[in-house]
Amino acid sequence: MSHRFRVIFAFALVYVFWGSTYLGIRLAVDRIPPILLAGARFSISGWLLLLLCLITRRRVRVTAAHFWRLAAIGLILLAFSNSVLAWAELYVPTGLAALLVSIVPIWFLLIERFLLSAGDRITPGAVGGIVLGVVGILVLFWPRLASTHPLGWRETAAAASLLGSSFTWAFGSVLARRWNLPVDPLVASGWEMAVAGTVCSTVGLALGQHHRTTWDATLAGAVLYLVVFGSWVGYSAYIWLLRHVPTAKVATYAYVNPVVAVFLGWLVLGEPVDRFLVAGAAIIVPAVALVTRAESPPKDGPPVGEAG
Repeated sequence: MSHRFRVIFAFALVYVFWGSTYLGIRLAVDRIPPILLAGARFSISGWLLLLLCLITRRRVRVTAAHFWRLAAIGLILLAFSNSVLAWAELYVPTGLAALLVSIVPIWFLLIERFLLSAGDRITPGAVGGIVLGVVGILVLFWPRLASTHPLGWRETAAAASLLGSSFTWAFGSVLARRWNLPVDPLVASGWEMAVAGTVCSTVGLALGQHHRTTWDATLAGAVLYLVVFGSWVGYSAYIWLLRHVPTAKVATYAYVNPVVAVFLGWLVLGEPVDRFLVAGAAIIVPAVALVTRAESPPKDGPPVGEAG
């Protein structure tokens, strides 16, 4: 496959499957505590992915320095950010969770341009697309934002935690791009998920969360879906994109995921589709196209993280 087609295909995987994980997480956390959910999901996906890499003769062994960096990325992106998201979905609707997480592109810009002062040069077209995308997200969820019913303290805490977890997700993503690790993308994903899953499983079991877990067909199906499509397919495609595409473009997934989440909420949970959904989607789609098509000036040297 050509490089352009692989980029388009990877974006499609992240756009569609990560949008659907909000529903999968919501169905799962009703039956298993968030930390143990992350432990089960990422332990299964990580260790099995590493086994697959061994079978396909990929180089799984990494240096100690590379391992600790992969472990740090896994803990930031998966153990922390995903556990917080799962906990927050106990108290806020999946659509509102997707809205709050959708500010990731703003965090990308702030982190790269100001915190690290070494980011990709963002073109005016990309900035315009990000602004337009934020407007579309606000239109999409305006009925929730304009509701006269105030959120309780648990809902407020959950909403605030999502803002923090989206920042750590953006920061971990920037680190994954900047550290320039010469490790196969699938192997890197495997180690990151394996470390995150092992740590979360240990913490969850130590807290006795397995006593509050109810295994049934719904939970098994949700975990299986999160393992295959959320972790193996979606996360591996995301890590690959971080190595080959500017982060401003990769971050456009945050605009599409809420649309997918709302659609699945309507299809599975019976949530209504109104004019705000249609109008928001009409703004978000061209915003994604604008950011994705905006050309960032190339950097010197090879793509970040390119395996030798």
